[in-house]
Amino acid sequence: MTSSTGWFYWAALSAVFAALTAIFAKIGIQGVDSDLATLIRTAIIIVVLSAFVMLTGKWANPMNLSPKTWLFLGLSGLATGASWVCYFRALKIGDASKVAPVDKFSLVLVALFAVMFLGERPSLREWSGIALVATGVLVLAFKR
Repeated sequence: MTSSTGWFYWAALSAVFAALTAIFAKIGIQGVDSDLATLIRTAIIIVVLSAFVMLTGKWANPMNLSPKTWLFLGLSGLATGASWVCYFRALKIGDASKVAPVDKFSLVLVALFAVMFLGERPSLREWSGIALVATGVLVLAFKR
C-alpha cells in the first residue's frame, strides 16, 4: 500500500470496527448504566492498546513529547471521552440504526472544521459528497 492510498484501507477498517462497536455496545449496554459501560469499554481499550504498543516496539517516553503535542492529544482525549459518553447514552435510549448515522454527521463537521482550523480546501466534488452524507444523516435519523 502506498501512502497515497494506504489511508483508505485503514479508514475502511475503522468503519467496519465502528459499525461493530455500535452493534456490540447496543447489546452490551442493556441493563447497565451508559457511563459505567463507557468506563468498562475505555479500560479494555487501555489494556489492549498498551499491550499492542509494547509488543510492537512502539513505546516511547511520553515525557519527551512537546507541550503542544500534549495539549492537542489531551484535547483530543477529552473530546473522545465526551463523544463516547454521549454516544453510549444515545445508544441506551435510541435505535442503533438511528444513533450511528447521526454520530457519522461528524464527517460533515470534520470537513467544516478542517476548512476553518487546518486550511484544507475540499473540491466541489468532495463538498458534493459531504452534502450527500449530511442529507443521508437527516433521512436516516428522522425516518418514520
